[in-house]
Amino acid sequence: MTAAMPDTPTDFQRFQQAALARGFDEVTERRWAPDTVLDTHTHPFAVEAVVVQGEMWLSCGDETRHLRPGDRFELAREVPHAERYGAEGVTYWVARRHAG
Repeated sequence: MTAAMPDTPTDFQRFQQAALARGFDEVTERRWAPDTVLDTHTHPFAVEAVVVQGEMWLSCGDETRHLRPGDRFELAREVPHAERYGAEGVTYWVARRHAG
């Protein structure tokens, strides 16, 4: 007789649980098509995210970061930024905090 294996959280579930414990109110996985470009914009929420597949470039002011799997980024509410996704597109997990 084989003992049942306990439920093991996925990496996404761990990311989600940790973000919710830190006060984020929404956690999701975002997938973007290859070569998508989002011109400068803002969000009415703060974010913490981790790239899990593909690559992206995140530009804030004069700084552009090239992000690959395992890289993390944060943005405060209403911070102007632009995003560009690589030839394979990108997948990232993102936690959002809507309340001030």
